[in-house]
Amino acid sequence: MRLLTRLREYWRPVALALGCALGIATGVSGYGVGLDRALRQIGWNVRQHDASGALHIIEIDARSIAQIARWPWPRDQYSRLVDRLRAAGVAGINFDVDFSSSSAPAEDAVFAAALARAGDQVVLPTFSQQNGAGAEGWTDSLPIPALRAHAALAAVTVQPDSDGFVRRMPVGVVTDGLPRPSLSAMLAGVTGSVDTDFPIDFAIDPASIPRHSFVDIRDGRFDPAALRGKSVVIGATAVELGDRYAVPNYGVIPGVAIQALAAETLRAGIPRESGWPLPLLLALGMSLLILRAPSRRALAATLAAAPLVLIAAGLTIEALLHWIFPLAPALVTIAVSGAFAVLMRALAAARRRRLHDPETGLPNRHALVQAMQSRPGAGVLAAHIADFEKLAAGLGSLATSELVKRVRDRIALVSEGVTVYRVEDRVLAWRCYDRTELDQRVVTLRTVMLSPVDVAGRRVDVSLAIGFAEDAGADRADRVIAHAGLAAARALAAGTPWLAHDAEDDEAIDRDLSLLGELDAAIPRGEIQVAYQPKLDLAQGRITSVEALVRWQHPTRGFLRPDLFIPLAERNDRISALTLYVLGQTIADLRGWRALGHAVTGAVNISAKLLNSADFIIALRTLVEASQIDPAWLTFEVTESAAMDDPQGAAEALRSFRAMGIAISMDDYGTGQSTLSYLKQLPLNELKIDRSFVQFAHQNRGDGVLVRSTVNLAHELGLKVVAEGVEDAACLAFLKSIGCDMVQGYFVSRPVPAEAIEVLLSEYSIAA
Repeated sequence: MRLLTRLREYWRPVALALGCALGIATGVSGYGVGLDRALRQIGWNVRQHDASGALHIIEIDARSIAQIARWPWPRDQYSRLVDRLRAAGVAGINFDVDFSSSSAPAEDAVFAAALARAGDQVVLPTFSQQNGAGAEGWTDSLPIPALRAHAALAAVTVQPDSDGFVRRMPVGVVTDGLPRPSLSAMLAGVTGSVDTDFPIDFAIDPASIPRHSFVDIRDGRFDPAALRGKSVVIGATAVELGDRYAVPNYGVIPGVAIQALAAETLRAGIPRESGWPLPLLLALGMSLLILRAPSRRALAATLAAAPLVLIAAGLTIEALLHWIFPLAPALVTIAVSGAFAVLMRALAAARRRRLHDPETGLPNRHALVQAMQSRPGAGVLAAHIADFEKLAAGLGSLATSELVKRVRDRIALVSEGVTVYRVEDRVLAWRCYDRTELDQRVVTLRTVMLSPVDVAGRRVDVSLAIGFAEDAGADRADRVIAHAGLAAARALAAGTPWLAHDAEDDEAIDRDLSLLGELDAAIPRGEIQVAYQPKLDLAQGRITSVEALVRWQHPTRGFLRPDLFIPLAERNDRISALTLYVLGQTIADLRGWRALGHAVTGAVNISAKLLNSADFIIALRTLVEASQIDPAWLTFEVTESAAMDDPQGAAEALRSFRAMGIAISMDDYGTGQSTLSYLKQLPLNELKIDRSFVQFAHQNRGDGVLVRSTVNLAHELGLKVVAEGVEDAACLAFLKSIGCDMVQGYFVSRPVPAEAIEVLLSEYSIAA
């Protein structure tokens, strides 16, 4: 006790010392890097601005690739570009294109001649890349001798951080044993040592850097005045060329854009990067103010102002002086001091609040638990106030609190002054020490409660339902209170004066909590239902397929979303029976629709857990063969992540489904890590593009490019494409314009019962 008293007396120095120690630890260990990165991103967003315009990008874009129609390009294409740029009077011609391999000798000679005509205007790239095939070390790549004889060399090496994001670029790099400037340093006219790198300023908007298509410049379709006196950098921006990197603030952008951003950063000089001790000292001063705050309001003000002042100062210094300070250690120090100050005030308040109900001042559940742990008794009684919500709505909060206290008074009167606890809004509880008098006490209490309660000038009738639970030891006090409250609620529901909790009630609770056991019986009870979401064929203008979606109409819990029980079924080997049930219902519904003349197919989702289950595949084959339907009516949808978890096993399972004549669809495409080369190994019929890319593809240029390229590439592989998440007409029109085969989403229809599908099939057939 004496130690606790001394700690309360000296908590401020302890808090300051601990905050300083943790701040230093954060700085030394580097654990604050993530926070500093987040703060820098905030700063970039606050001071976002356009590029200078002194540097232009010549894009090797999709249009240029389509027109030239081969890759690598003949080098006379580059010679024509160089001649055009030289004639336009550009200040410098910089390539971010690999020329380390020879092409046809005549074409190399033509390009070399163009470089010679350009004099010292041209910079060609050199870079280092890590050896593949398990070999250690790096390989330096330089332009072939015939080309580098007429051009300067600059390094275009890009080294992402460990998380895959590019945040820094070098000032210089050693290649082929020689120190060389980076392309960004050469463009900005900055010098430095090869062991120096710098952070890129992502406040510069890469979209503001002027861009020109390669073929437009090559063919003279540009205004020379727009490029006169400017530096240009030529590089790939087409998605299919793959020279793209993740960066903060802007997602995935081309490597040539990163080179340009780095050059724009260096126009103000190499950013200065200082250590964390200076901000930490400032934070210690702020922490003293926080710890000495005289009131709760002063504490809130200083606690809010301190980090804001520190962050604002850091952002201002970076913007005006190009000087960067890590702030994470300082912020950790402020956070620790603030946490101590708040904690000490909260503990003081908690000691006052913890054991009492804030509305009535009555002792609460915690107080009852402590009482039960300190002194045993026969059990706990709980009184459930009937129609409490109606009373509260009619009386208001203050009068309701007064009503509860009036009921407490009557309980205490009947129970000879026993302490009454408010354990829930509508439940009062008290201890029983003599079970033999329990019946008589309950009868007396109900008699007393027949008289209306006077509150706020009104006479209010209050009815109580009583529950009782026996003591079960100090370590189970809270559960005994809950059991008493549950017994009172059951008494109220049953319309009986009181009920006692017993062992059978415990078993009922366990059964109610065992949703997994209920799932086993849900199928035979008919609680599992299958809804269908239509897929609209854009070419035919009608619904040609539906996706089966499972629903659980629980008899007591009501409608349960699939995410509440599908993962449970997967984790506990119940997913096979559930999937077979959905498949069987889908087959039955397909029969009905086709009997009415609707040529529609049905898609069923297959869990990743089932792809390697021999028993499931046998049961599935038996079900399909016994139904005697054409397997081509069915499509199995497998998520991209499921196919990637065990690629070989997934491919074998899918091939077995295809051998049966069932179509295969890859669901949620784009959310995983599969490559097109891997997709070619799978027996797919269609791709379903995930809704996260589709929903705003008609508004977001990046999403639109990704969806369009996916559709084109899928068609090249002979696959149909289904777009998920179509929610408006504009999105549907965009998908139709790019040649998407089918769409699915709320704009077409929400998931509906089988009987509603027939109406939709007829409506869309008529509309077509």
